[in-house]
Amino acid sequence: MFHHSFIMRRMFMLVFIALAASALLAAVAFSIAGRTAAFNYNVDEAQTQYEKISEVIKSASDELSLEEIYEYILYPACVSNREYFITDTTGRIILPESGKLGEDVEEQAAIEFIKYNLNDEESWSDHLAFMPYTLYSHQTLLMKIPFSNNGNYYYVIQYNLINEDDDLINSYINILLLSTLAAALAMMVPTIIFVEVITEPLQEVNQVAKEYGRGNLRIRANENHVGEAGELAVSFNSMADRLTKSINELTNERNKLENIFNVISEGIMVFNRDGTVTFSNDKMKDIFSKVPHKNNFSEKIQIVPFESFWNDLAECMESGENKKNVEESANYAYEYTIVPRFDVNESSECIGATGFFRDITEEHKLDMTRRDYVANISHELRTPLQTLRGLIEPLSDGMVKKEADRMRYYDIILNETLRLSRLIDDMLELSKLQSRTLAFQMYPFDINELLDSILARFTPVMKDEGIFFSVHNTTGKLPTVMGNPDRVNQILVILLDNAKKYTPSGGSITITSDYNEEIGKVYISVADTGQGIHEYDINHIFERFFKADRARGKKGTGLGLAIAKELLTYMGEDITVESEYGKGTKFTFTLKKAEATNAWE
Repeated sequence: MFHHSFIMRRMFMLVFIALAASALLAAVAFSIAGRTAAFNYNVDEAQTQYEKISEVIKSASDELSLEEIYEYILYPACVSNREYFITDTTGRIILPESGKLGEDVEEQAAIEFIKYNLNDEESWSDHLAFMPYTLYSHQTLLMKIPFSNNGNYYYVIQYNLINEDDDLINSYINILLLSTLAAALAMMVPTIIFVEVITEPLQEVNQVAKEYGRGNLRIRANENHVGEAGELAVSFNSMADRLTKSINELTNERNKLENIFNVISEGIMVFNRDGTVTFSNDKMKDIFSKVPHKNNFSEKIQIVPFESFWNDLAECMESGENKKNVEESANYAYEYTIVPRFDVNESSECIGATGFFRDITEEHKLDMTRRDYVANISHELRTPLQTLRGLIEPLSDGMVKKEADRMRYYDIILNETLRLSRLIDDMLELSKLQSRTLAFQMYPFDINELLDSILARFTPVMKDEGIFFSVHNTTGKLPTVMGNPDRVNQILVILLDNAKKYTPSGGSITITSDYNEEIGKVYISVADTGQGIHEYDINHIFERFFKADRARGKKGTGLGLAIAKELLTYMGEDITVESEYGKGTKFTFTLKKAEATNAWE
């Protein structure tokens, strides 16, 4: 895995660069120092040779001829890059003969220098002269030895071609470079081992960091490594512990907020600056169930089905001000509030908004009901009061002279007063039922006995109205039921009075009872052959003060069916209605079978 390691590659590069730099610096330093040392060595050697030759020539110059001096003293001393000439005082070379002189460019230059500068003291320094001419990194060193022979003065010129030994130095440099390469190759093994020791804990920490990035905060780095790697592992683990704690705390807080958002009755939806939804609570799933679905391809209308909301949302995020509005129709009413959200670091920059939605359909209906309730009460109270006023005023003014007329007036006043009293009693009873302040006991009773009593009481009444009345039990004797017999009797009276009111002479009213043993329920129905109820009225039949077919001027407060429904709801029972206009109506309510056996069964 280390051929992909960044540290490994950089470590090898660093080693090679360091070795290469050291080799280059060493080669440059060695070249400079080597050339200087070689030059000084050749100069010192030439100086030593010069001193020896000078002593020999001065001691034997008068005993030997010039030829013998050259042949026996100078010529044997000639070596590579060093030669001797004998010149006269004018600089003319006597020995060796001109035919034996070399043809080197540097040697010819030296002969010319001797010819023209032999007696120029400025060109020589203590019998020693460096020629300014150099070639191939060589320098020419001339030394002159004055001597006399047979009464004449001559010079021995020692010609030295100083070589800086480039080949030797280059050989040493090559050896240095090869040794550097060998050292670099030899360093590979310890470098690999060293880098492996360094990178292994770093690789482990890197892998742990990647796992953190993937969301796995359970993994921990090995803290047993020595040095900075171990300290880094400890820091990573400490960071992971704190991060885990922070995430858990944030998750708990988020869950708490989501639970709060999900249990509140309002719908909550959070929008980004571009109008996309980032959060919505559970209430938003069904809050718009009352709104009819539109065949609209706009995705935002599928989310919130009000175009005005989206216009308000855009205006809210543009202006940074709260927006509040109500959307209502015949079947629904919704109130929404839009609150802008601002950047934490830049308080003037709007980054989105939060919408709060509230279904106020029931409140809207309740408000309408309150208005209708007040209007209905006013209407129902005004009629008998106006009648009473119309009768009392003439009596009070003495305008009714005949006793028979006064008695008729008194009868009407009594009936209207009783009617007003019944209206007020019904209103009070309904209010107590709806507020659950009217309490009554529930216990097992014999429904068969109650139905027989109803049959006996209402048969003559129905007969007087020309209505056929009967009670039928389709499943035989009914079981004992749970409830309050007085209230059940009240319900049956309300249903029978209502049926009698809308059934013409020659019609029929039938009470039918049935028992469903599987669910332990008794069903009691009151059916008539009256005028029936319009389909657009049937959903409102149990509302307070509602009267079907008001144009016919039927008497009544419109509270009876509402009281019947509230009584059954109080006992935990249901009541339903079926009707076909012009053919009749059927009301059915339930009673639960009593669990304990009683004496009537």
